[in-house]
Amino acid sequence: MFKPIKHPVAFALTLVYASLFTHGSQAATASPSLTTYSQKATKALPKLMILATGGTIAGQSTGEDSSSIGYTSGAISPRVLLAAVPGLDKKAQLSSVQVASIGSQDMNDKIWFDLAQKIDDLFSTGAADAIIITHGTDTLEETAFFLSLVIHHPQPVIITGAMRPATATGADGPANLLESVNAAVDKQSKGRGVMIVMNDTIQSPIWSTKSDTTGVATFQSPYAGPLGYVDAAEVHYITPVPAESRLSLQLPASHKLPRVEIIYAHSNMDDVQINNAVRDGAKGIILAGVGDGNTSASALAALKAAREHGLVVVRASRSYTGAVKRNVEVDDNKAGFVVSSGLNPAKARILTQLLLANGKTSPENVQAAFWSVTGHKN
Repeated sequence: MFKPIKHPVAFALTLVYASLFTHGSQAATASPSLTTYSQKATKALPKLMILATGGTIAGQSTGEDSSSIGYTSGAISPRVLLAAVPGLDKKAQLSSVQVASIGSQDMNDKIWFDLAQKIDDLFSTGAADAIIITHGTDTLEETAFFLSLVIHHPQPVIITGAMRPATATGADGPANLLESVNAAVDKQSKGRGVMIVMNDTIQSPIWSTKSDTTGVATFQSPYAGPLGYVDAAEVHYITPVPAESRLSLQLPASHKLPRVEIIYAHSNMDDVQINNAVRDGAKGIILAGVGDGNTSASALAALKAAREHGLVVVRASRSYTGAVKRNVEVDDNKAGFVVSSGLNPAKARILTQLLLANGKTSPENVQAAFWSVTGHKN
């Protein structure tokens, strides 16, 4: 008796996976091995490397239906994901490396350093003309921002993901992969470095943030707007190629970033979290302040004391958009504070970590770096 397929999308992916083995190809695994599978591509096509880290885009359902609820992140190899998007081999010579297979809530410094090193090696040796990183969406903006600060090559690095797992009905990963490839190989992308491509939109790693818990249009740049748009027909940038790199930092030889804490401001706030951060050995504190980066009198007093202990203190805002202004609600000059100048708390933390690792510790140098990254001074 015929039994209906309970999970048609997963079954389809299984058929794709099986067919790859039937033709003698080897799928990428969780180990950092290289897979090349554009045998039909000509040498005239650009060389495009896929660095896979897992995430929802490679998620597989743990249930019997094809919903977006209940799945394992990073369960599907990049080879299978790309095979599900017909025609990619006509756009580029494709290769892939499985760097990690995690949900991005578990993203860490080691994977960041591995990605940065691989990108540098690929571009320095000419092994890739462009790179796409598949990534979970929870910390995608942080990885993108980190890489934008430490990659010193003009070639495009596109970071993409999905809000629905690969086995879900209406999975958005295939469209995001197609548009990422289109953006990566487009000549207009040269000189733009790291970008985020999802849901027909090209976003800046500086300004883009995840704005919705489940919606496919989650990545928005409320303070600056998108860099451009991409669809099946064209890649259209609405911003020019940056004239010059705003800031470029070196990776520390230790492959370790200093401890920097984010403290979230709220009503009835005391100084406990700030004092704990100092006691636990933090080298910096990012205040996710209310409004224009403010907080209670007791918390401000603790932040000033932390500064006197040598910590870098940066005032950011928990607000969705807007730049924190110097010396408006708080006397930053007197306290020795830095303002994030539009960077959200998560990105302010990353920039502060890299600045500390590069020996930039004075409020003046740190503030100048924040202004350099955001492109404006306030």
